[in-house]
Amino acid sequence: MAEIFLQDNNELLNLPVLSVRGTVAFPTVALSLDIIRPLSLKALGFASKADGRILLLTQKDASVEDPNEHDFYRTGTVCVIKQAGPLPDGGFRAVFEGLCRAKVYSLNKNDGCFFASVMCEDAIAEPVATVKTTAMYREALALLDAIAEVHPSLSDEMRYAARGIQDISRLCDFLASGVLLSDQNKQIILDIRNPLSRMEKLLVLMAEELDILRCEYEIHRRVKGKIDSNQKEFFLREQVRAIQQELGEGGDDECEEYYEKIEKAKLPKEVAEKLNKEVARMAKTPYGSAEGTVIRNYLDVCLDIPWTKTTPERPDVAAAAKILDADHDGLTKVKERILEYIAVKQLSPDLRNQIICLVGPPGVGKTSIAASVARALKRKYVRVSLGGIKDESDIRGHRKTYVASMPGRIIEALTQAKVRNPLNVLDEIDKISASLNGDPSSALLEVLDPEQNKYFRDHFVEMPIDLSDCMFIATANSYDGIPLPLIDRMEIIELSTYSRREKHEIALHHLIAKQLKRHGLSKRQVKFTDESIYEIIDFYTREAGVRNLERRIADLCRKAAREIAEGKAAKVTFTADNIKSYLGKHKVRPEKISERDYVGVVNGMAYTEVGGDLLQIEVSVMEGTGKLELTGSLGDVMKESAQIAYSYVRSIAGKLGIDPAFYKSNDLHIHVPEGAIPKDGPSAGVTMVTAIASALSGLPVRRDVAMTGEVTLRGRVLAIGGLKEKTLAAYTAGVKTVLLPKDNACDMDEIDEQAKNGMRFLFCEHVDEVLAAALIGYGEKTIPAKKETTKENIIPQALINNSTPAASVGAATV
Repeated sequence: MAEIFLQDNNELLNLPVLSVRGTVAFPTVALSLDIIRPLSLKALGFASKADGRILLLTQKDASVEDPNEHDFYRTGTVCVIKQAGPLPDGGFRAVFEGLCRAKVYSLNKNDGCFFASVMCEDAIAEPVATVKTTAMYREALALLDAIAEVHPSLSDEMRYAARGIQDISRLCDFLASGVLLSDQNKQIILDIRNPLSRMEKLLVLMAEELDILRCEYEIHRRVKGKIDSNQKEFFLREQVRAIQQELGEGGDDECEEYYEKIEKAKLPKEVAEKLNKEVARMAKTPYGSAEGTVIRNYLDVCLDIPWTKTTPERPDVAAAAKILDADHDGLTKVKERILEYIAVKQLSPDLRNQIICLVGPPGVGKTSIAASVARALKRKYVRVSLGGIKDESDIRGHRKTYVASMPGRIIEALTQAKVRNPLNVLDEIDKISASLNGDPSSALLEVLDPEQNKYFRDHFVEMPIDLSDCMFIATANSYDGIPLPLIDRMEIIELSTYSRREKHEIALHHLIAKQLKRHGLSKRQVKFTDESIYEIIDFYTREAGVRNLERRIADLCRKAAREIAEGKAAKVTFTADNIKSYLGKHKVRPEKISERDYVGVVNGMAYTEVGGDLLQIEVSVMEGTGKLELTGSLGDVMKESAQIAYSYVRSIAGKLGIDPAFYKSNDLHIHVPEGAIPKDGPSAGVTMVTAIASALSGLPVRRDVAMTGEVTLRGRVLAIGGLKEKTLAAYTAGVKTVLLPKDNACDMDEIDEQAKNGMRFLFCEHVDEVLAAALIGYGEKTIPAKKETTKENIIPQALINNSTPAASVGAATV
């Protein structure tokens, strides 16, 4: 252990050093310290074993945990340990009393603590009382009183104790220890040996301390008047702001950041002015207040909107055609319209973007073709789902003053795309509906109007946003849910049901490759024959599109993957013969015509959500009182068609060889099978006339004839809709001859080529022609034998007036 040398005054003393942080020890002043660091505990131990004297030396940097000899000031205080006791955490609490100043001549570390060679410096005699010393004494006490007014920690006891000290040197050390807050200022006083010089410096430091305390007191008073006592975090932030204002800085980093963002964004003049005003408002609001939070949210949303950023288009017709053909089979009308738009855009870049609405059954590729269009034009693609929207605010947004307010879906789509000219798909536009919160379709009127959407105003943003560079493509399953003003603003393109051949091509070129990739399979491992694909289409799916077809292909890929993974087979080939072993029994029974000619049973044709359907209508005649019974879940329009057919047959009863008074003694029952499925529409009129005429006359109906058309009381046959789907269903069921209204002759290009070449088409103007072609033995008119189908097989001989296609109501439209 190092030896401690205790020498006389004016001689060097070798004392253990106690490292002090955060305070300074003064002569004649008691000081209580908690000693925890091993370095300080060692020094305390050495001093306790000697005569209790120890040097308290202050560190220059209080954050240093393991100081060296250069981390200490060179003037300290020799103290004596008055009391020491252990702390719960293992350290000691000791009370020291200062004896004298001491200048450090050397400092060495030994046995785990520092030892210093020091000399005491309090040998200068007390100055004689003069006018100057008296003035200094009084000034010091006056400054002490002034500081006590703004420094609540200074007690009255300290002020009374200071007045009891007559020695100017002791008073100076006493005041420096209790009044000065800065360790550096305290050390300055400790370094000065001369009492008069020390007092002069102390008076200067106390005056500076008084100015600082008064400033802090004023800041504290101003801030406290603005806030509640329980808002601690808010209080601290306001203190920082008030300090910055007092120092003349006044700059708010957050506001400056927003100003920089606004300048860098190159916003339109109106937008930039509005946002700068909002930033100025935010600077005046207290941090953390509700209004400040609203403004910050508003600024963040507005700055995220792509006001000026665009992506360059690629108006290249050839490249676009290649992409559209690669992504989709069929959809000829849609592709032609898109390519026409691109061609005009190529010649006239300033052309306004068109608003297109794709209408068709589910699963026919409306949304996917829109994504392909975006890729063909090199535009960003963004989709807005409108299904189920009932609130106008979903389109226009909420006022920013409401809690949790946000912009509408149109602005969110632009923000998501990060450009102002994306291709925006408004999906399921027919599924929106009005409610007490407004009508979303009315809000869409401005979005979809090329003359108005250049100045679209969202309720949240409150500034005009240019949507004229956006290309909008809406999708819908039917016209029924779309308001007429919206239809007027869009160009409608109808997507019809896929034919059997088209489904086969889509599966072969797209679906199989997609599912093989998804299931980790290759074309060498799994193979689908053409017959297997047709087997799936005919017996395991019944739909207008190809979604269920893709699901069945996915089922087969999973089963193939299991066989390959289990080692049962290295390669799996699906054929028409083994599909049943993988997918189970047939899920769909295809419609087929009757095996023989029946009386009172006629093949009609209907349009449903999953395509066309062969709809047989049956009529039975019974003795009765002239009642007409209708069954089969028929809608109002179809019931009216039955009444018209019944009246027309009564008007031509004599021509058919029927007793004109049959309605007095006979009841008629008209039934449309599959009674659980609702049916409606006027196009079953000719079918009902034929069925009633057959039942009453006893003439059988040709089983290979199908018909459709609306009938009037005068027997005229009017045009119908859904021609492609209806003729496809008839062709699939084995029908050889189709009877159509004459006005539908211009729609022959819509009919699938296979159906067109596989059936004969008769265009009828009057019901007489229908009866002559359908009823066996009706007059002398018979249906010629089926010939090779050519253009000559299509007989455009009939008369009919113009009419609109039947509206789609219910599950089946006839």
